[in-house]
Amino acid sequence: MDFCFALPYFAGKFHFVICKKIMSIPQKIEYLIIGAGIHGLSSAWHLAEKLKAKGKGNGSDIIVVDKGSIAGGASGVACGVVRNNYFQPAMRELMAHSVEVWESDPSAFHYHPVGYMQISPKVMEEDIAVIHKEQKDIGYDSTFILGEKESFNYMKNIFSDWQAQGITSVLHEKKGGYANNTSSIYALAKKAEQAGVRILTGTSVKGFKSANGSTAITAVETDKGTIECNQVIVGVGPWLRDIWSMLDLPKKISIKDDKGKMHENYPMWEYWFLTEGVLGVDPKAQLTNEGKMPPVIHVDSDAPLYSCEDKSLITDKLWGIYYKPDFHFDGVQGGSSPYKVDMLAENVNVDPYGPDSDEFIVGNDFAHMWTSALAFCQKRFEDKSSFYKKGPTGGLGCFTPDNFPIFDTFRENVHIIADSNHGYKMIGVGKLIADEILGEKSILLEPFRFSR
Repeated sequence: MDFCFALPYFAGKFHFVICKKIMSIPQKIEYLIIGAGIHGLSSAWHLAEKLKAKGKGNGSDIIVVDKGSIAGGASGVACGVVRNNYFQPAMRELMAHSVEVWESDPSAFHYHPVGYMQISPKVMEEDIAVIHKEQKDIGYDSTFILGEKESFNYMKNIFSDWQAQGITSVLHEKKGGYANNTSSIYALAKKAEQAGVRILTGTSVKGFKSANGSTAITAVETDKGTIECNQVIVGVGPWLRDIWSMLDLPKKISIKDDKGKMHENYPMWEYWFLTEGVLGVDPKAQLTNEGKMPPVIHVDSDAPLYSCEDKSLITDKLWGIYYKPDFHFDGVQGGSSPYKVDMLAENVNVDPYGPDSDEFIVGNDFAHMWTSALAFCQKRFEDKSSFYKKGPTGGLGCFTPDNFPIFDTFRENVHIIADSNHGYKMIGVGKLIADEILGEKSILLEPFRFSR
């Protein structure tokens, strides 16, 4: 249905007409996807393509619903970093797969394959060396620099003003980099819609229906009406807590820690607050010695961090930051480690989300620490703390008990993507979920099953 209405444009003293297309909600669909972020839209696009290739349908068999808008959640505020630097082999293999998807259409995804650097102190040396070895084993191109002098010289060859002390290793991933968050999500939406997928925004899920004698979901109840369906994909990021509850899945579980001790009645979900910001300088100010866009920089350090403003001690514990020049953010954008929200998951107010929240946004303490850490790393950031862009930033991540993603099927036909806040970079998960829905089990997803 099309409709048009006029709105006044007072500044120019004329009226213009906006035309919108209202999508009617279907009574029945084969595949219903909840969430119009990185996972939901990647799943929709890949599933539509695979259905057509196999002669089993097409994009018109798929609908995506989202209570907000495309990229309106965690995907839309993500820093966009794409990396392979993980301690778990399963994560590295999965990320290598996702990098291939990013590389399949870098222009459309606004993906910048500049690489990624993990810069570390001695306490992390052995772990980073293992990561490099296992990256090499799976054919993921990276260079490992070992030794304090060698690491310092390596960085000076990239940035002439590099000055971070106490660094004993550098892992330089030649693949990876970053993508512009909202632009890449809209590119996924375009690919999905071009394949025939319908995307219905402003539509909240209120519940699920199942048939007598079966746990399988037969319909999804929304505020726009009930939609019968045969398969459901859930990719809702920090709102998974609510969908999980609607599906009557366990709020507490038994879990074994890394020492083998079993913990009973452990909360299924916990929230962490994500701290990120932007230094409002010309992104070109962070070019390399060769005048090129640099890799994403991630620095961990156990050296005392002092204020770039008054020289007071900020911390003498292990700290870390990441940063990159980003024209999308119009500055140097990055962040530091998230921290756990000290309350039960059911009491956390996820909405309003991100910059709209009054409760979970970064404050002056983050800006002080992050800009001081930038100055610790590179001389060009000294005396630049006043350029920090003030304003609400941040977001919430919904984490599993072991901070490891869960990709599995529940209630017989509900495919849940619980990324434990690793989501944005995992654009390839949707491709693997599409394979599984069509009967092709994924070896890459096996380590991420709920049964672990």
